[in-house]
Amino acid sequence: MTADLFFVSAEPSGDDLSVSVIQRIRDLSPSTTICAIGGSGLSRVDLKSPVDIAPLSVVGLFEGLKVYQKVVALADEACDVIVRSGARVVVLVDSWGFSLRVAQRLKRRAPEIKLIKLVGPQVWATRPGRAKTLAETVDHLLCIHEAEVAFYEPYDLPCTVIGNPALDRVKPGNGKAFRERHNIPEQEDCLLVLPGSRRSEIERVAPTFADAVKRAQAQRERRTHIVVLVAEHLWDEVTASGLSWPEGSIFISAVDEKADAMAAADLAVACSGTVTTEVASQGCPMIVGYRLGMMTWLIAKVIFKSPYITLLNVAAKREVAKELVQYELTPDTLKTEILRLLNDPSARKEQLQAQQNALEAMGLGGEPAHNIAADVIIDYLKK
Repeated sequence: MTADLFFVSAEPSGDDLSVSVIQRIRDLSPSTTICAIGGSGLSRVDLKSPVDIAPLSVVGLFEGLKVYQKVVALADEACDVIVRSGARVVVLVDSWGFSLRVAQRLKRRAPEIKLIKLVGPQVWATRPGRAKTLAETVDHLLCIHEAEVAFYEPYDLPCTVIGNPALDRVKPGNGKAFRERHNIPEQEDCLLVLPGSRRSEIERVAPTFADAVKRAQAQRERRTHIVVLVAEHLWDEVTASGLSWPEGSIFISAVDEKADAMAAADLAVACSGTVTTEVASQGCPMIVGYRLGMMTWLIAKVIFKSPYITLLNVAAKREVAKELVQYELTPDTLKTEILRLLNDPSARKEQLQAQQNALEAMGLGGEPAHNIAADVIIDYLKK
């Protein structure tokens, strides 16, 4: 396996971003040979990961410690594969812990390889000290927010602001076509549930989501169809009989159904993550839920500086989308919020406008993030 350029991602959102940038680079520089480490999403650009990154499907400090030795072994394996490939540039996508370990190993073993970090750690929210660590490890940062640059200036790390990549990946969905395919009449409501893309999220969030939507559906006079978007690698866990999804729930996993489902929904219940920006981009109001392990949560309360966990709310500087985090995320509180929004079209309309304003503050309508990222990467390949 030989390559000019190597991408490394450790979760589905990283695969999505890698795919967009790879497609752009192939358009601009078709002679560039590209390989990638990541998940099944890489198949969209006809790439297959030579390293199985499935064990990285965890979140949280103490959850990560449980698989620490495996993470170290995978970082060693990734480094070996990349060095053997002869790659001149490596792009490390999101996933702070794994990306950092791979970068540190590459810097020691092959310092001639240029390292580019695509999406930096949230230094504006937690652990600003990571700016120094990153600056000592990589050659360039492609960051989302202009406000991030100031954190890296003391360490002379070159930064390029690309905007939020999720705004570029979302193509307008066809909600009408989705409803027709799944027999959801226009006069009936569609509630979309996005329970997460990590096993730990399914374990902690999905049971509450399932219980809450079941209760909400039972209390509504207007018929409400439940659609659950499932990460393909977690299909068995999400559809397991132990979760109390309402009878007749529609489970979808196809990538080409996601945008249509978001556009079709009257409301979404989403696990916090990149997907919340995608939901907003499709014109769907949402409720955001999240829960961490106990010890991780206690530490997060100390180090997390932002009052919000959703980028949409961070951009708006207020709670545009309701956040139910940790102890606030219960079947009853989530059910109450679902009923409030489904039963009040004016409240949904008001939230949609606020979401749109937040998206514009995040860079909606500007040069696509993957285009800017591709230009920087190609420049490094030319050096």
